[in-house]
Amino acid sequence: MGKITETVKHLIIINVILYLIPKFVYPPLQDLFALHFPENPDFGYWQFITHMFMHSQVGLMHIAFNMLGLWMFGSPLEQMWGRNKFIFFYFSAGLGAGLIYTAVNYFQFNNIHNDLINLGLQNSDIQNLLTTGRYNSDILTQIPEKKLMEFFQIFNTPAVGASGAIYGVLVAFGMTFPNAKLALIFFPVPIAAKYFIPVLIALDLFSGLTGFSIFGGGIAHFAHVGGAIIGFIIMWYWKNNQFKRWDK
Repeated sequence: MGKITETVKHLIIINVILYLIPKFVYPPLQDLFALHFPENPDFGYWQFITHMFMHSQVGLMHIAFNMLGLWMFGSPLEQMWGRNKFIFFYFSAGLGAGLIYTAVNYFQFNNIHNDLINLGLQNSDIQNLLTTGRYNSDILTQIPEKKLMEFFQIFNTPAVGASGAIYGVLVAFGMTFPNAKLALIFFPVPIAAKYFIPVLIALDLFSGLTGFSIFGGGIAHFAHVGGAIIGFIIMWYWKNNQFKRWDK
């Protein structure tokens, strides 16, 4: 593990501070900065950026793994690119992850909403389902309970974490250092980044599409995939346009 670079160090410090403030000082900050579904009254446009600095308050694993990834994969990139280029890339990947995640949620939400309308539910019934989680059990003959829970969770569960931005960084690292050896804790055999990273992203995509996650619950898989997509697009553009000179 190499030396931590200045921008990466400052990003980690900000993330840690914004983890500690809602935990010990001002809990409402978590909800204010987390990324809510756009139809939720707690949604704010600033959340597409601020959610990148918030992490789950349940345990340390979420922020610990994200900051470890930022250190391991971000520092070599900042050392090579310089501060400005790295900041642009990091925030672009994180913002893109949030937008793609929200777009996928919007698509899924609207599909279920249309199904409920077609069943004859009134807007007041749908709003009651979204705010309380309660519904007439008769509709289970037409719509699976799993879909109703998904509908409720999309509306009410905000997204937090730097994972989308870090997946973009991970893709950039893999494209820059394709033969670097990486390993997972539960699969500790070192694998070249050019194989490891596509498999990791494929697992996230599979988990997002099927709902079956080998990484556990409560993970915004499409934010991960979104950050990876944006990271790949930026790297592809830079490579093909020789967009490499930035002021440090």
